[in-house]
This record gives sequence, C-alpha cells and structure tokens, in this order.
Amino acid sequence: MTLSGALSNALSGLNVSTRATINVSSNIANALTEGYGRRELTVESRMLSQHGGVAVTGTLRHADPVLLADRRLADAELSNASVMADFAARMETRIGLPGEQGSLSQALAEFDSALVSAASRPDSDERLVVAALKAEALVNTVNDVSDGIGSAREDADAEIGTMVKQLNTALERVVELNTRISSAIHKGEDTSGFEDTRQTVIDAISEMVPVHSVERDRGAVALYSTGGAILLEGGAVEIGFSSTGKIEPQMSLANGQLSGLTLNGRPIDTSSESGALRGGSLAAQFEIRDEHAPDLQASLDGFARDLAERFGQGGPDGSLAAGDAGMFTDWGSPFDPGLEAGFAGRMQLNPALDPDGDTLWKWRAGIEASNPGEVGDATLLNSLKQELSRSSSPSSSALTSVSASPEQLVAHVLSKASAMRLHADDELAFASSAQATLKELELGEGVDTDYELQKLMEFETNYAANARVIQAVDEMLQAILSI
Repeated sequence: MTLSGALSNALSGLNVSTRATINVSSNIANALTEGYGRRELTVESRMLSQHGGVAVTGTLRHADPVLLADRRLADAELSNASVMADFAARMETRIGLPGEQGSLSQALAEFDSALVSAASRPDSDERLVVAALKAEALVNTVNDVSDGIGSAREDADAEIGTMVKQLNTALERVVELNTRISSAIHKGEDTSGFEDTRQTVIDAISEMVPVHSVERDRGAVALYSTGGAILLEGGAVEIGFSSTGKIEPQMSLANGQLSGLTLNGRPIDTSSESGALRGGSLAAQFEIRDEHAPDLQASLDGFARDLAERFGQGGPDGSLAAGDAGMFTDWGSPFDPGLEAGFAGRMQLNPALDPDGDTLWKWRAGIEASNPGEVGDATLLNSLKQELSRSSSPSSSALTSVSASPEQLVAHVLSKASAMRLHADDELAFASSAQATLKELELGEGVDTDYELQKLMEFETNYAANARVIQAVDEMLQAILSI
C-alpha cells in the first residue's frame, strides 16, 4: 500500500470515528427525551482507486413498531379512563355522600327532621320557618346538582371542540413531516430528527384517538383509527364539529340539537361502542356529553318529579285542586309530566310557602287555604312527614319501577354515580398499569447509556489508531524528505 493510500484510509477512519462519537453523544444527551429513537451509523468499506477505507452510508434510527403501536393504544386507553374517572368523581362529589353537609341525602333528611319538629309545635312560626328553609335548601341542592351535570356536558362539548382543532392541526403536521422525510430520503439526508418529531405528533394524536400507523413509500406513514376511519392517507381528512355553548337538559345528538363529528363533511358514529373514533379522550368526552351525564340528569329529574307529584294535587294537601301548583313547582307553575326533562334545574318552592313571606301558616293550613285555621292543628304537617317517608312506584321511567321512598330514590341517584366512579377507577388503575409497563419496555428498547459509553470508548480507540497511522505516515514522509 502506498503512503497516500494509507493516509486516505486513516482519514476515512478518523471521519467515521468522529461522526460516531457525535452520534453517541446525541444518544446519551437524549436518553430521556420523549419520542427520541436511538441512532446508529451504518458503515461500509469503500474502494477508491487503489485505496480502501470506510465510509458512512447513513444513520439508522431504532424503534420497535409493534411495541410502539401497543404503547400508543395503551396511551389512548389511559387518556379515556382518566377523563371518565374525573367526571365520575366530580358527579359523586356534586351529589354528595350520605351524611355529608350539603349532600342531596342530607338536605332531604334535614327537611324530614324539620317537618317532625314543626308538627310537634304547629303554632310556632319559628319551626314553620325552619321547615320552609329546609324545603328551600332541598330545592337549591337539587338545582345545584342539576347545574353540575349541565356544566359537565358543556365542558365536554367545549373540550371536544378544542380536541378537534388539535387533531386537524396534528394531522396536517404529519402530512408536512411525511413530505420532509420523503424529500430528505431523496436527497440522501438523515431523516431521524423528522421521524422523532413525527412520532411525538402521532403520540399526541393517539391519546385523543387511538390510531394505527402504516408505513408507505419513501418513509411516509398513513394513519387509521382503530374504529376503521381513514385519518391520513397521502392527505389528511378534515374533522368537523360545532361547539354548542349553552346545553339544556333536553338537547341531544339524536334530536339534532347537539353537534356530532364529520370526516370530510360526512357524519360519523360517535357512540362509545361503535364510534369510528372510539377509545381515546375524544370519545370519552362524547360519552360524558351524550350518555352518562344525560342518564344522571334523567334520574335526578325523576326524583324531582316524584317530589312534585307527592306534594302536589292529590297529595296530603287537600286545599289543592286540579291545576293548582303544589309545594314544588316548575318555575312557579304546576309540574307538567310532559316537561320532565330538566325539571330538576327548574324546580322551585311554591311562593306561598316562602320562609320570608307572610303566609307561613299555609304550611299548617294548606297552600290554597283562605285562612290560618286552628294554630294547634298539626294534621297537614304530619301528613307531609308521612308522605316524605311513604314508598310508592315512581312515575318517571328513568327510575326504578320498584316502590320506593324519596330517601331510596336519592340513594338510587347516588348509587348510579358511585357505581360509575368505581368502574372508572378500576378502568383507570388497569389502564395506568398497562401503559406504565409498555412505557418501561419502550424505554428499555431505547438508549442504554452503559452501552453507549462502551461504544464511545471503542470509537476513541479507533480514533487513536487512525491518528497513529497518520503520525507514522508523517514520520515516513519526513524521513524521505530528509534524504
């Protein structure tokens, strides 16, 4: 081998060692960076005239596509479970547990106790005031729970709008990265940085909508939802949604008063069982808005209806005739069974029984009574107390068909929220464990700093060997020139 050949070989070795050292440094520096794929130089021997040596042919980015796909599905399940657990906990807190101050069951119990106290001293205005205040507190608690359910639906609707915007932006970003990667491959440039960024973007998409990534020509990928929808194939689909803002209890997707999703203008199923984009946090928000929250609202409306009918015309207050409003009204009007939806939010105490009014005697004599009657007569108050404890079959289809008292109906509403929370907590625990396991496996397949440091020592040795060759060639050239 000639001196120039030896020098050429050594220089090529120095170049590869330098590039490899930089590559190792990058791997170590990004060992904990989300979406970073470990890099490794691809090297081959070269033949240049009579010289040999080595040359860098590219950079290989390591990633396990099967593990990555499984982890993305776990991310979607965890995101879905987290949203559902937050909602369920929020509803259970709003309804309140038995015995908690401000809970629905406690408000009912305090009203019951106030009626007992008033019945023992029907002549006492102070006790009648307490009964009126507790009845008003019960109404306010029912209103508050209804408002909480409505707010949850509105929050879910707003969050859907935000997610749809993020999805459209992310899908366009993937299209752009596909183009850049294809262009870099065509130019023979390293695509690892673009692939890292694309993986991070797809990871964000998969939390909202679980997706499968399918490789296409020249480094591009296509995205399909696990529900079978094409999200990106060459170009990205346009996901459509219109936020509603104020949502009334009777509004639903089925009656067209709430917006669903469209893909390129075509409506798609958004149900939790068969929806095209089911499985992630986006589907969870639809499940809250269109399934769980309306179900809770219907149960609460059924409870409010039961109270209105118990203490309305035909109940213990004999002064009420057909068409008269009872103790619990629909914004001052008699309750209409045809307007049950949302009644819990419109429920009000009859103004004739207002604790601040001058007709407190109507608690004792009757809402439509014309005079106070005997101040010691506790007949009506005792009847009201008995009615509050009496079991009967609820008229609402949203409640159990079994005969139940108001206390049992409150327990029914609370148990529905509690059962949902327990189920959501179980799902969250399972999803969190599965995601953490897959994430740990993915990190285990990533950058191993011990291995990288070993490689760094190897490259330093190679660098020193090639440098020694150059030094030897220099010494030989100096010897030749000194002759």
